[in-house]
Amino acid sequence: MKRSVVMAVMLFFILFIPVLSFADGEEKKAEEKKVEEAKVTGSASIGVFSKYIFRGYELSRDSAVIQPSLSASYKGFTVSFWGNIDTSQHMTQSFNPGTAEGQKGYNETDITLSYTHSFSKLSLTGGYVYYGTKYASETEEFFLGISYDTYGKPTLTVYRDVNAFPGTYINLSFAHSFKLYKEMTLDLGASFGYFAGSGNYWKTYETGTGDYTGSEYSGFHDGMVKAGLTIPVTKSVSVQPTLQYWFPLSGDAKRTMGTDAAGGKISCNPNGYLDNNLVGGLTVVFNF
Repeated sequence: MKRSVVMAVMLFFILFIPVLSFADGEEKKAEEKKVEEAKVTGSASIGVFSKYIFRGYELSRDSAVIQPSLSASYKGFTVSFWGNIDTSQHMTQSFNPGTAEGQKGYNETDITLSYTHSFSKLSLTGGYVYYGTKYASETEEFFLGISYDTYGKPTLTVYRDVNAFPGTYINLSFAHSFKLYKEMTLDLGASFGYFAGSGNYWKTYETGTGDYTGSEYSGFHDGMVKAGLTIPVTKSVSVQPTLQYWFPLSGDAKRTMGTDAAGGKISCNPNGYLDNNLVGGLTVVFNF
């Protein structure tokens, strides 16, 4: 009887202790994974570009712009900062630096707060953007986006300005990277925007009144295609040369209404007409 008990106890240890140890090990791994997933991640970057283009609008001319950014994410929440420094500010069809003409200027700070939730390959992102612009009235937007993790990663985002420039901007974008050599990639992308203004600010120009008294501006707005490289320098640092081509998507976006007293083109759109623009740049990115 005693021998049977001893053998039973030994059999228990032989058969079940490894199982318990394995289960305990798996539990520890799961806990470690949770801790790892919960850590803060983010990136810091600085880019130098030949022009600053925002949704097709040309916001710099004949000068380089320097654009620093910083973002941090935790459990789906992200906060980010973006800035623009124009090395020599000049008037364009969409930009007037005022008394700072020809001078270097730090003229924009954007703060974005967002939350992303994923359902398998589908991701939903909602958030808020504060535009701290020195060349125009500061304003705010709320946005909601949906993206699908497949070839081209299509992303549809709707922005709504709730302050100085009330209107809705809808953007459809695509992006895909191809591995070239080791960790170096070729990065291709494109985006297409539609804009619908609301409120008196967006009244279009009428030659009959010589003022912005027409219907509210709306239509297919801006298009952009780009190509670039991501070149790893270290595990955390990479260099990204890029080339972008911006263009108006409709006749209304690029429409002008003759010239003013100074010989400049008068835009039908109160925010300025859109033109074709080629932009080159180089960005250094640090991921953490």
